Amino acid sequence: MDKYLDDAGLAGLARIFLIHGKGTGALRIAVQQYLKADPRVKSFRPGEHGEGGLGVTVADLA
Repeated sequence: MDKYLDDAGLAGLARIFLIHGKGTGALRIAVQQYLKADPRVKSFRPGEHGEGGLGVTVADLA
């Protein structure tokens, strides 16, 4: 994720979509904990209907 966040920032992206799947939710929790501590991330939320739902985390970059 670190390289993806770097690449997204260099490309000037304002929003990224991290696909982690639904499963047990362990990977989703790990992704969200990582994003919470990363200063490049302004906010994040679960995907909405049509974005992948709980299998995707949508992050807005700072």
